[in-house]
Amino acid sequence: MQRISLLKGIAQAAAGGLLSCSLAATACSADEIKVLTSVALTSALNQLAPGFEKATGNKLNIGYALIADVRKRILAGETADVIILSRPVMDELDKQGKFASGSITNIAGTPVALAVHAGAPRPDISTADALKRTLLSAKSIVYADPAKGGASGVVFAHVVERLGIADQLKPKTILVPGAQAAQLVAKGQAEIGVGQTSEIVPVAGAQVLGPLPGELNSTTLFTAGIGAATKVPAAAKSFIQFLTGPIAKPVFSAKGFQPS
Repeated sequence: MQRISLLKGIAQAAAGGLLSCSLAATACSADEIKVLTSVALTSALNQLAPGFEKATGNKLNIGYALIADVRKRILAGETADVIILSRPVMDELDKQGKFASGSITNIAGTPVALAVHAGAPRPDISTADALKRTLLSAKSIVYADPAKGGASGVVFAHVVERLGIADQLKPKTILVPGAQAAQLVAKGQAEIGVGQTSEIVPVAGAQVLGPLPGELNSTTLFTAGIGAATKVPAAAKSFIQFLTGPIAKPVFSAKGFQPS
């Protein structure tokens, strides 16, 4: 039923001009759209992609990696039709001429949050002091290795330094290469995990405890741009329009994002 509703909604959006091609197969030729994006968008885009493909006839070829990895690949010369990364990185790449002029569009944001095992007690993280006490009392904490460029890991490392507890947490800290923190919490291998909310919500057995409190709060705004070297600019634009439209917004919300 959910899939039928999604397809019906996309059809309505297409009829209203939100997608560049109509649902009729004769209305446009099918294109393959190469997308490079952050692992934080995996759950949302995996749900949205089949409906977009069904509605337009276009094929999405989506590659997921850490933001830092995608940035390096683009700077090294790799191209894509659509690139979706954090706003600061997108602005940097735009200055390097990596996008079609004026194509950068805000898609959705997701806060850095803490996770605990589903059904476990929910410790207080409502203030900086409460967060500090909770982290110090936790038996184990897992987050993305900042050295590997995971956005949430970089943010949390700064938070730990700001709270002045880096040395105390080091013996009980588990570093993972990417977005695996919530998975370790779900498996009972760590008491508290830290990651993008969108990386926690889809993991069965883990639940969002809450975002970082007050001035420590950090939300990653993801933006999309059309690659400067794309051969399918109309198809790339239609995908970005779809991601900012009424069909995608509830999916993003359900996956832990704040739609633009």
